[in-house]
Amino acid sequence: MKSRLPKVLHPVGGRPMVGHAIAAARELDPAELAVVVRHERDLVAATIAELDPAARVVDQDEVPGTGRAVECAMEALGEIDGAVVVLAGDVPLLDGGTLAQMLATHHAQGDAVTILSTQVPDATGYGRIVRGADGAVEAIVEHKDATPAQLEVREINTSTYVFDAATLRRGLASLDRANAQGEVYLTDVIAFARKEGGGVRAVMTDDTMSVEGVNDRVQLATLGAELNRRTLEHWMREGVTVVDPGTTWVDVDVELAPDVTLLPGVQLHGATTVGEGATIGPDTTLRDTEVHDGATVVRTHAELAVIGAGAKVGPYSYLRPGTVLGPKGKIGGFVETKNARIGEGAKVPHLSYVGDAEIGEHTNIGAASVTVNYDGVHKHRTVIGAHARTGADNMFVAPVTVGDGAYTAAGSVIVKDVPPGALGVGRSEQRNIEGWVARRRPGTAAAEAAAAADPGATDHSTTSGVGHPDQERKAH
Repeated sequence: MKSRLPKVLHPVGGRPMVGHAIAAARELDPAELAVVVRHERDLVAATIAELDPAARVVDQDEVPGTGRAVECAMEALGEIDGAVVVLAGDVPLLDGGTLAQMLATHHAQGDAVTILSTQVPDATGYGRIVRGADGAVEAIVEHKDATPAQLEVREINTSTYVFDAATLRRGLASLDRANAQGEVYLTDVIAFARKEGGGVRAVMTDDTMSVEGVNDRVQLATLGAELNRRTLEHWMREGVTVVDPGTTWVDVDVELAPDVTLLPGVQLHGATTVGEGATIGPDTTLRDTEVHDGATVVRTHAELAVIGAGAKVGPYSYLRPGTVLGPKGKIGGFVETKNARIGEGAKVPHLSYVGDAEIGEHTNIGAASVTVNYDGVHKHRTVIGAHARTGADNMFVAPVTVGDGAYTAAGSVIVKDVPPGALGVGRSEQRNIEGWVARRRPGTAAAEAAAAADPGATDHSTTSGVGHPDQERKAH
């Protein structure tokens, strides 16, 4: 992968690859689930603990190879009986349904080993399934150890197995490292089982992409695109409209209700949920965000936010964590919010920042308003009550409260609480310094325009009372 991040932690569909393997395994309802780790052990183990706290993390020692990895797991699990399912951590599209079919075949046939295989046009790099005259599997031969005749085989091993526990334990004890890579091969257990007279069967899947592994970023992107295609197909069959699947990306843990519409350029990540009849997009990215029924979200970036039923957001809105927009509320164009509760029917229509704030129901916030929440050391909260009307270009210097039904004047800096029903005015009285342009900007287009509009404008310097340059500079 040429990456500092361990391969199995690279995300596909919003979930680390090892997370896909764990999720598929959990669909079988196993008595025990163990994940074997080695490279970047602590980082991988921490991720596993987040994904599935009940999973057992098993450390592989310095002996290399898949056989040794499984042997370490078996030692950690102790004297277990029954079927043991083994998965690779870098096969993100393998699902629990395929595993369940494979396990059912294993039990029905009473085999010692069941292998999941597939056929590919180019088997370079893969272990080959070698069958006997009766069609049973005799062995799996790794590419580097294969004969010229075996290299022609197109049926490959997918690194997915079901073993009888007792056979697996005995087979692992017999393994050595006598091969081209000097590793302990799990695949050698197949030949061991055959020698013991146990049945070895390969269950072939036609869904080649579902068993593809990832070894570089090209394959990562290819499988990511395929998983996204499958995810979108699933949701479309569940009643979701996806206008342009080619530009729409939906993570595997996202939940969508019927009659949701996803317009071009939509990305839905993490644990995002979208309610019935909502429209998302175009050009919208939501992460871990709740969108309730009938809401509309246009050209917006949101993370850890809640958008109420029938609410409208966008265009060009940025909802940061902790934003809660009530039903039928509005966050409009070029508005940023953070840790803010905006009540039912309340509106922040345009060009504003609302952070660490609470806005009551049916209140309207004027354009270009800011809740000044940070004093350089601590964050403070602004509270604006219900049915309030704030003027354009207001600065609310927190902590401050504007009461229910109150108004604030345009251009105000609100530093004190405004009682309910009051008008808060926080600005100085306007002064006009007449003749200033003619005196201070003579010969400019502005001076010419002023003279044309008021031919007597140049005479005002004697009557303004503030003609001294120092006074003018101070006024300016």
